[in-house]
This record gives sequence, structure tokens and C-alpha cells, in this order.
Amino acid sequence: MPKIEIRKGEDLEKVLRKFKTKLRHEGIIDEMKKREFYEKPSQRRRKDQEAARRKEIRRRKEAE
Repeated sequence: MPKIEIRKGEDLEKVLRKFKTKLRHEGIIDEMKKREFYEKPSQRRRKDQEAARRKEIRRRKEAE
């Protein structure tokens, strides 16, 4: 669990913003969104294959 230091007299909104930023940098928010709903293995494979295909197309365009 990420920790942040709270200074005396620091605004609550600022502290929450720091905490959310730290969560985002550590990838915890993305992981929560990913695990929010069950994804069948076939759907996960299809999504991974689509991502690999897009990455390959992008790589080929950059090489030209």
C-alpha cells in the first residue's frame, strides 16, 4: 500500500491528489479496473492478439 506524508496544515484535496497520483504511478488503479469484471480466457487472448497486431503495425510504420 503506497504511503504519503501529510504535512501539518496541508489541504485535504491536495493530499488526495497526491495519493491518487501515487496509485496511478504504481499501476494500482489500472489493475483495479482490469479486475473489476471477470474476463474469459478466450476474451483475454483475443484482446492480447489485437494489441500485438496493433503494435506490429505501428512498428512497421515506424520502420518505413
